[in-house]
Amino acid sequence: MDTVFIQGLKATTTIGVYEHERNIKQTLIIDLEMSFDNRPPGQSDNFSHALDYEAISRRTLSYTESNKHYLIEAVAENLSRILLEEFSIDKLVLTISKPGAVSTADNIGVRIVRP
Repeated sequence: MDTVFIQGLKATTTIGVYEHERNIKQTLIIDLEMSFDNRPPGQSDNFSHALDYEAISRRTLSYTESNKHYLIEAVAENLSRILLEEFSIDKLVLTISKPGAVSTADNIGVRIVRP
């Protein structure tokens, strides 16, 4: 199976368990790897046969920025369900990073794989 990917999608949202995090917006960085058979669009050069990564990006940002969560695990789980239901994705690897969440680390995050 082929992979279509989106890297470094930046969403600004309310995320976090601490009181000070509930009153600010923070940036999450979202990476998507989507299994998709690229042969049909590759052979036809027809957009209607392709995975619409612009629409997926918009949907990802729309969901993430319009909802408040305590945990990035919840964002990942809910977002993966939405994307798999709404788009022709066979398998999804979703990574969400929350830079600055731990001052002594470069980055923290979660990665989930959903068929």
